[in-house]
Amino acid sequence: MIRIAIMGAGRMGTLIRTTAESAVDAAGAPAFEVAAQVGFDLAAAETAPAADVLIDFSNVACLPAVVSYVRRCGCALVSGTTGYAPEQLDELRALGDIAPVVWSGNYSIGVAALRHLTAQATRELPGFDIEIVECHHNQKADAPSGTAKMLLEAVEEARADDALHPVYGRSGMCGARDAHEVGVHALRGGTVAGVHTVSFFGPDEEVSLTHRATSRQIFVNGALAAATKLVGKPAGFYTFDELMF
Repeated sequence: MIRIAIMGAGRMGTLIRTTAESAVDAAGAPAFEVAAQVGFDLAAAETAPAADVLIDFSNVACLPAVVSYVRRCGCALVSGTTGYAPEQLDELRALGDIAPVVWSGNYSIGVAALRHLTAQATRELPGFDIEIVECHHNQKADAPSGTAKMLLEAVEEARADDALHPVYGRSGMCGARDAHEVGVHALRGGTVAGVHTVSFFGPDEEVSLTHRATSRQIFVNGALAAATKLVGKPAGFYTFDELMF
């Protein structure tokens, strides 16, 4: 049985807890024990019981509490919080010196496949204009989404173009489209769990790749699967692909 601690008591934190508490292993025994869950009172992280792994789907303001808990307990960390500044991601990477850590903007297996397909299409469609559109519920705090940033990185790595650069939305007399730009657009509304589309526009043809999440459950399942694989790993900063594939 894996002891987990959860950072965040919102929709994702609650769903992680209920899913973990009902999960069983191959022998039918409980797969997880929830040792602690930290909500709005971040000071509670200082005295929360130690766990094998901390699962964090909270927000950037919780990072100091996350770092403090991992350093105190020496536990693994599964982080799905998005909106971090580069220096905050550096703090997470530094935790890899003392514990196994995985961070991802998306824990869906389908999105992992979309990322691979995006890189493949970028290589095989040279000269095509690329646009990334993401859509999320009206309560999402950061934009563009962490997944959209990951898809942008897949494009940047697959296309050898030092002049390639993102353009976040367009307005006014912006002129003709630069062949070296990648448009990144964020839509917000309703209760959308997450839709990501990467479109490739060429002469007289278009190719679009779309992943549509119909609930947050897919992210919870991926995070718990990552936690299972991460516990017992050597200290280090891992990617979701490295753990799952």
